[in-house]
Parts: sequence; C-alpha cells; structure tokens
Amino acid sequence: MKTKVLALIPAYNEGKHIKKVIEETLQYLPVLVVDDGSKDDTPQIVQETDAILLTISPNRGKGNALKTGFRWALKNGFYDGILTIDADGQHDPHEISKFLNCIEDEKPDLIIGKRDFSKMPFSRKAANRIGRVLFSWAMRQPIEDNQSGYRYLSRALLEKVILTKKSGFEFEVENILTCLQNDMKLSWVPIRTIYGDEKSHIHPFKHIFGFIALILRVREATS
Repeated sequence: MKTKVLALIPAYNEGKHIKKVIEETLQYLPVLVVDDGSKDDTPQIVQETDAILLTISPNRGKGNALKTGFRWALKNGFYDGILTIDADGQHDPHEISKFLNCIEDEKPDLIIGKRDFSKMPFSRKAANRIGRVLFSWAMRQPIEDNQSGYRYLSRALLEKVILTKKSGFEFEVENILTCLQNDMKLSWVPIRTIYGDEKSHIHPFKHIFGFIALILRVREATS
C-alpha cells in the first residue's frame, strides 16, 4: 500500500481489552496509544506490546487524547493519515482492510465506519437515531453515522482539525463539519456493531447539553 497510515488508539482505563485490540491492529498498521490518565494498568499493558505509548495526566477527555496523537503523528512521522480505533473492543481491527481499500480506491480525506444500528440495544439505537437526524438537519445533508470512533483522517484534514479548541466528544463530530466545509471528500465503510462488557465514559446530561449546543453551532455554520 502506497499510503502510509498510523493507527491511533485513545485509551482510558481499558486494561481489560486493550492488549487484544493492539495485537490485532498491529497485524495491519503501526500503533500509537494515547493513554488519557488511566487509573488502572492500561499503560503497563501497552508497554508489553510493540505499540508506541504517549501518556496524559490527568484525564482530559477523548478529544484531547486524539489531538495529542494527531500532533505527534504530524510531527514525528511521514504519515499520510491516521486511522482511529477505540480501545474497548467495540471495533473489529480485522476490518482495517476495508478502510485501507477505501483509501486506495477513493482517496478520501475522512472515512467513517458506519455501524449497523439494528444490532444495537434499544436505548443506544434510539439515541443514535435522534443524533443522526439532528446532525443531518444541522449539516443540511444526510450524515449516516456522526459518532463512530472508527475512522480515517488524511494528513490534510488532520492539519485543520488540530486547530479547533474543542476537546470533548464534540471534537469527533466537528471533524465532519471541518471536512465538508473545506470541500474535502467524505466516504463511508460498513463496520460490525460489537457490544460486550465495555463501560461508557460519557456523562449523559453533559453530553446531551453539549450535543444540542453543537447542533445549533453547526446549523449556523452551514447557513
């Protein structure tokens, strides 16, 4: 493959799952893990693998962890892009090949792994449907999955998204806005929907109010 891609795994208290995720991801790509102030043995487990480890302390949120990894990749490697994958096992690393094929075939700036919402528990399915409808309204075009963490960003897009001041969950959502506002190409690949014993680190009320504020800001930006 001509395109040089780095896998980035943001992690917070994922000692139970992360070794398997890293080892399977390493079959396809080099791996950078950004540990976001974990209080468990996540950093020690990462050091047992061939992944590169960056640590942040205290915990500052997934968006900040992603931006930390993006900046490192832009500064320390001649990478053409980054593929992000969650540390909790909700993403199947063996589907990385789908992203790599899409990169070669379509040359996109952003690829989002589109989840099968029919496989989700009812509460998550309802919340995701509402989120998709609202974000599509804000973007004035259909957006099939706005919160999937399994995605690829080109170097050109990385150089733009690291400039945002957002560092929470909004960061991933705003990446879509940044891509489309700059006339960059957005592509989709279908991915499995996997749920096990992982725990969400999202604070529900804070997430809801933050998402509503984001929707209104995006709607205004696309007017």
